[in-house]
Amino acid sequence: MSEPTPAAGPEPVEPPEPPEGTERVDIGRAGRFWSARRLPAALVALAVLALAGFFLYDVAAVRAGHPAMGWRRRLARELAHRHLDNGWIVTGAALALLAGVWLIVLAVTPGRRAVLPMRRETPDLRAGLDRRAAALVLRDRVMEVPGVQSVRVDVGRLAVRARAQAHFRDLDEVRTDVDGVLAEGVRELGLARRPVLSVRVRRPARR
Repeated sequence: MSEPTPAAGPEPVEPPEPPEGTERVDIGRAGRFWSARRLPAALVALAVLALAGFFLYDVAAVRAGHPAMGWRRRLARELAHRHLDNGWIVTGAALALLAGVWLIVLAVTPGRRAVLPMRRETPDLRAGLDRRAAALVLRDRVMEVPGVQSVRVDVGRLAVRARAQAHFRDLDEVRTDVDGVLAEGVRELGLARRPVLSVRVRRPARR
């Protein structure tokens, strides 16, 4: 007696691929990646700790009946005799102001300028692309254009700049092909914000 054949379940259905040339829909806002900034935070913490340690040691020594440290007596004497328009006081205040502005800028800006955010196609996944890797990919694409002898591609957060040298073909034709290749390459990178293209094509210098 033959065993009954188990009923086959429904086969998994693959999601249809989007038509060629269509853009994927973004899900959520793809912002820049924030930097941990461990080194600036560590330097500031060490500086504050050292300064607080000096003051705490001197205050404890004075409370125990010992004279204040020489640097604190000299600092108090200088502050008592020097006017606010003194050069050293103005310089110190300017340095403190610059350090404070620098720390505020570090606190309110994302950092990680070398990483370009990519389009978010799922709400739980974020991806980024290194600017040097993107420049290398676009450079290889431009080198495939007939007539291009060499090219330099710089990828920024707002613009992609290509400087190519063409040793044959008309410059306008080469520039048109490079524009098209770069536009297609940037689209395939999947960046959240499409940069502006800047293309310059010229003849190589004569030797």
